[in-house]
Amino acid sequence: MRTQSSPWYLVLSSYWFASSFKWFLVLLVLLPTKLAQLSPEPERASRLGFLLVMSAFIAVIGPPLFGFWSDRVGRRMPFVAFGAVLTALSLVWMAFAPSYGQLVIAYLVLQFSDDAVTGPYSSLVPDLVARRRRGVASGWLGTLQVAGSVIAGAVVLLPLSLEGQFLLVALVNLLAAFLIVAFIREVPGLKPRPHGPLSSLIAPWRNADFRWVWFTRFLVMLGQYVVLAYLLYYLSDVVKNFSFFGSVYTNEPAQATTLLGLLIALGTVVAAVPAGHLSDHRGRKPLIYVAGGGLAVLMLLFLIPNFTWLTLLALLFGGLFGSYLSVDWALISDVLPDPQGHATDMGIWQTSSILPQVLAGGLGAWLGGLGERSGGSGYTLIFLAAAVCFALGAILVRQVRGAR
Repeated sequence: MRTQSSPWYLVLSSYWFASSFKWFLVLLVLLPTKLAQLSPEPERASRLGFLLVMSAFIAVIGPPLFGFWSDRVGRRMPFVAFGAVLTALSLVWMAFAPSYGQLVIAYLVLQFSDDAVTGPYSSLVPDLVARRRRGVASGWLGTLQVAGSVIAGAVVLLPLSLEGQFLLVALVNLLAAFLIVAFIREVPGLKPRPHGPLSSLIAPWRNADFRWVWFTRFLVMLGQYVVLAYLLYYLSDVVKNFSFFGSVYTNEPAQATTLLGLLIALGTVVAAVPAGHLSDHRGRKPLIYVAGGGLAVLMLLFLIPNFTWLTLLALLFGGLFGSYLSVDWALISDVLPDPQGHATDMGIWQTSSILPQVLAGGLGAWLGGLGERSGGSGYTLIFLAAAVCFALGAILVRQVRGAR
């Protein structure tokens, strides 16, 4: 397979597809359903909350630590292979776990195994892709990541047992890891990094460009998660009428939310690769200015409670967010300070999208309550806060000096 070709980018991005496919099904369907089978009804919510908090904690510290280990030994593929096999085993364990205690252990092993892959695997773009082609590579990553969630949503509709869905997720992860190991192979010329863990984990923060890219991505992801977390409630409490160009689409807010989610995904898939290609020729920053600024404006337009209008905005939101995702991955690849520390640095960078997931729910709840107490709409404050996050995430990119 010729490197830097479309099939090569497709294979390079395949594990992001598998990871997105896995977490969509596990978090939204498989884990809650399995937990409900093994827990008394009054304890289900608290037990699920405990697992999610624990997994979020592991997801913050895991990728940087495994990234450091990968840099220390100068290898990537053993971590991909080991993590994928352990992922498959933990999924099988979850599928047939006979007790809540075993389910907890199996789920935490799943998070641990995912982190074993994430740091080393995410370094492959800066490791292997030429600077002038990183936008295209990042576009493929964004496309496959969103496609994984969309296809996982379709799998829910198939007549598969719970155990069958667990096994399907395990198989997809093993297949993606096999493609990476077989066709991408080890990074040529990668030498072990001699630094200790503390100095390695601190080193990227000394680089101003890294700090700005991390912070701007944190802001954009926080804006996205705040909106998505409260979209269903906004449709239910404010929009209420789900007519689509004069015809009633549904009376169920959940179905209306699903349609908007699919339109966002469609826009992301369509825009990601062309936007990445454009950033390779025109520079990273202009695309981020347009994408982030456009997302900020869309948040204000989302306050118009018309469902037809919202469907059009959702498609545009997906296009702008897909453009941001594709360019942002290329941007961080451009500014990483140490070629021998790519896995550590990319593992740390991954936390810029994990922490917003943890914070979004609390921030949205606080803003919603504040808006209601002041006599207005809490949703207005939520969308305005998201607009501010998107705008700052775009504007502050100008502080990055080492980008194209």
